[in-house]
Amino acid sequence: MPYVDRQNRICGFLDIEENESSGRFLRRYFILDAQQGSLLWFMDNPQNLPKGAENVGSLNLTYISKVSDATKLRPKAEFCFVINAGMRKFYLQANDQQDLVEWISVLNNATKITVPKADEAPPTTEALQDTLGAVKQVSYRTEIIGGVPIITTTQEQGEGPEGAERGSLRRPHTQMPYFLSRGVQDQAFIKAGFCVKQGAVMKNWKRRYFILDENAISYFKSDLERDPLRVIPLKEIHKVQECKQSDLMMRDNLFEMVTSSRTFYVQADSPEDMHSWIKAVSGAIVAQRGPGRSANTVRQARRLSSPCIQRYTPFCTGEGSTYVTPPLCPNQTPHPAVTQ
Repeated sequence: MPYVDRQNRICGFLDIEENESSGRFLRRYFILDAQQGSLLWFMDNPQNLPKGAENVGSLNLTYISKVSDATKLRPKAEFCFVINAGMRKFYLQANDQQDLVEWISVLNNATKITVPKADEAPPTTEALQDTLGAVKQVSYRTEIIGGVPIITTTQEQGEGPEGAERGSLRRPHTQMPYFLSRGVQDQAFIKAGFCVKQGAVMKNWKRRYFILDENAISYFKSDLERDPLRVIPLKEIHKVQECKQSDLMMRDNLFEMVTSSRTFYVQADSPEDMHSWIKAVSGAIVAQRGPGRSANTVRQARRLSSPCIQRYTPFCTGEGSTYVTPPLCPNQTPHPAVTQ
């Protein structure tokens, strides 16, 4: 979904047919800057690109005459809409129907011709959210099409496997990982998708493919990989929540997974995606531990388990489950406290 970033710009991922009538849609990160009067698109979120990385395409908002639904014009392209700019038409694909409607709305609103008053202040973040409802050298090519200058790159940014991955053909946002789609259906998962993760040592940010199942959350270099870079068991995660340090890190849509050994900082592509991940991971943790059993309760139950002592037996009170410690066996001394 499009969202408002810290600079009051409307941002989000879309797929664009950069070469007209090619039928080849590429995933790009779009920034709609109404103050600068421009629509820019990048290989990825500029926060995750090398410093000084240039956009791969741009369009002056004054050249846009209309933005409309194009699902009937391009029936094979799901959630497709078109930007009319002079004699050139830019076809784009949204992630879902709501995403399509919101992008059409914000683009049409941004291209309306208005004469601001002398004392009129620029739109605030809240106003933009209301509208939504919620150093490489790159060569460029400038084409004059129907009197409209169109600027595009003549070479792909980001050489190598990761750059090629970002410039690959559109893959459905909710598509299962490649190795699971090849017939290995026994590895069921709850949620899967790309996010950006902070490294443990260098503190750099890299895009990784995450898979959440009933026992763990794993991340891979890409959705084509079989072997994960790391597996984080759900039993080790104490809490997952929206990151309170997002302002210090200057990252939008940031959440954290806290374990006893490390805090994992993960950036989603949109606020909706961030909340979806938090809800999915939290739900998987609750499902694994059972209702009313916190991480500390589970560890305490395991620590006090012995042949003489049965596990806690829950009984219901008016407000939830309570766990009662049974008496010790004769001649048994209490277990010493264990620090974890």
